[in-house]
Amino acid sequence: MKFLFDLFPVLLFFATYKLADIYVATAVAIVASLAQTAIHYYRHRRIESMHIITLLMVLVFGGATLWLHNEAFIKWKPSAVNWLLGLVFLLSPLFGKPLIQRLMGGVTELPATIWQRLNLAWALFFIASGFLNLYVAYRFDTDTWVNFKLFGLTALTIVFILAQSLFLARFIKEDPSKQQEES
Repeated sequence: MKFLFDLFPVLLFFATYKLADIYVATAVAIVASLAQTAIHYYRHRRIESMHIITLLMVLVFGGATLWLHNEAFIKWKPSAVNWLLGLVFLLSPLFGKPLIQRLMGGVTELPATIWQRLNLAWALFFIASGFLNLYVAYRFDTDTWVNFKLFGLTALTIVFILAQSLFLARFIKEDPSKQQEES
């Protein structure tokens, strides 16, 4: 459910684009991002960092798109978000643990070198996704880019998470007490 809630502005952007145009879709994305942040705050009395980053980026890039009537700005937004996330992952070890370890450390225990590799993989994934977004934005028409933004980037993220899960499976040891209970 959280995944769909996080995709809420993108889904509305996509649907609105299909019904209207890039500018109406951008305005809807701005309103949806504001609503998403407000709803999350109302429910949890806190705002997630990712919602703040996305909201600020959609306000800046979406606002520039509407103000200058230039769709290039909204096409840059996913790249800017991905590059910012990639930078955060790259720099996180300088401030203690790698970010991925902070996010997943409660779920599993891994050697420090594995956390570092995983963190670097996420950083590179986000940076590559940012470049791929721009490639599609500038090499294809807006219809293709909008489809890629929803389906392509989402699919790439899911595939990356699955690959990460397969990588992590080698390091996760089953609890011996659970093995005895099953016997």
